[in-house]
Amino acid sequence: MTGTPLHESDGVPEDRTTGATTVEALVRAQLSKALGGKRGMLEGAVPMLGFTVCWISSRDLRLSLSVSGALAVALLLLRLFQRSTVQFVVNSMIGIAIAAFFALRSGRPEDAFLPGLIYNAVYAVVLSGSALVRWPLVGFMIGGVTGELTAWHADPRLVRLCARLTWLLAIPCILRVIVQYPLWASHQVGWLGAAKLAMGWPLQLAALAAMVWVLNRDETPVPASSPEAARAVPAVAD
Repeated sequence: MTGTPLHESDGVPEDRTTGATTVEALVRAQLSKALGGKRGMLEGAVPMLGFTVCWISSRDLRLSLSVSGALAVALLLLRLFQRSTVQFVVNSMIGIAIAAFFALRSGRPEDAFLPGLIYNAVYAVVLSGSALVRWPLVGFMIGGVTGELTAWHADPRLVRLCARLTWLLAIPCILRVIVQYPLWASHQVGWLGAAKLAMGWPLQLAALAAMVWVLNRDETPVPASSPEAARAVPAVAD
């Protein structure tokens, strides 16, 4: 009987779920999975773009929400036709449903953007707060993958790395609230829609580019105490 070989690179254990030998590579893999790639990002932006353009041209709240919903349904049907994952389209549809509820309930079109403002405000507080108290949320993402939720906190290098990454995730949320809240409060729907689009994926991609720059250094090994690392040793054939 021959054992199944596991991977090892320059003496650094490899995470078996992602193939990562460093924390930076592990986080890159997890972020890519979470964002759904270019298509997942596009599917999140298209329905709100439809809402904004329709509102600017028609000033009809129900029509704008209908166009936004129809675009999301079309993206869902395309996914189903291609037999690919519908996760990111469904996420977008949930967001549209919540936005429609807020806007229709108040009758104010700017309230379609209120759930996004609340979402960003909460994330800004949680992310920045976790970094300030030296328990950055990105660290828990790493811990969830390696199988030891808080073991990373014992390594000052990991804490510093995770704090930097957490701040890079928090900054777009903070900027969105600073810019978009005054527009919402002054009922500037067109400008609010434009700001949401401009500060949506473009700003997120800028933050991710900064994260990639940090992560591309590949200098922090996956903790050797993790279950994956413990198993990452060469197998011996019988």
